[in-house]
Amino acid sequence: MNVLVKPIVTEKMTEQGESLNRYGFVVKRDADKEEIKKAVEGLYNVSVASVNTMVYGGKRKSRFTKSGVINGKSSAFKKAIITLVEGDSIDFYSNI
Repeated sequence: MNVLVKPIVTEKMTEQGESLNRYGFVVKRDADKEEIKKAVEGLYNVSVASVNTMVYGGKRKSRFTKSGVINGKSSAFKKAIITLVEGDSIDFYSNI
């Protein structure tokens, strides 16, 4: 049940967590919404109202150096936005 890879802790997601009760996670590519919902509810002891998912494709990048052009690619990942019911919250900063 290792569906969640890592939480997304950015300025935008922190703002949405405070105002709209939404939290972001990077999840495995083959995970569906029900698996994500069960994983979040089991790990954080909260009730999930809705799950929205999106798949980001990897981007090709190139860099010009003295030895020539270096080409590469950033990896693709799946992102899930979790909306919790009113009154529940997740604190990612409690372990710091």
